Amino acid sequence: MISIPSDLNPDLVPLAFLLGTWEGAGVSDFPGAEKCNFGQSVTFSHDGRDFLEYHSHSWVLDTDGNKVRPLESESGYWRIDKDRKVEVVMVRDQGVVEVWYGELAHQKPQIDIATDAVARTEASGPYSGGKRLYGYVNSDLMWVGEKATPEVPLRPYMSAHLKKVVTPEEVAEMARNLPDMPDDGIAFFK
Repeated sequence: MISIPSDLNPDLVPLAFLLGTWEGAGVSDFPGAEKCNFGQSVTFSHDGRDFLEYHSHSWVLDTDGNKVRPLESESGYWRIDKDRKVEVVMVRDQGVVEVWYGELAHQKPQIDIATDAVARTEASGPYSGGKRLYGYVNSDLMWVGEKATPEVPLRPYMSAHLKKVVTPEEVAEMARNLPDMPDDGIAFFK
């Protein structure tokens, strides 16, 4: 269920489906890097201004699904204009800063973005750009990322399936909106 907070900047309503904390797992596979399953936690939040704040942390998972070590972290800001054009400024722990542009699909919660500018520190690995597709599918957030380096043309490298984390406040709100149940609770099931 998509809810729109009353204090959300009106310009951000088309991106409301992203809001919240999302957790799940995915696969990472790129030439020259370790192929692995990973866990991920992503948070999109707002403070009333005209952008969403974004934080993502991922970690390598072992075959039993246990955390092994950090994989990637990134933070940034997402904006959208009246024509559904999306812009993202992102910083990665690997020493990369990116500017992404794209758009929100017409009448569906799907965002396609691609890098427009990339700046790297000397210590960062080779990277020349990327593309990402985010989609809200059956109440889950799914994404796939493509990456290019000077040696490897643009190709898929990571994807994940994330479920929304429900806070205690959200559970209480859902409970307030449930119809009244009989006092014994059993009659409901008869």
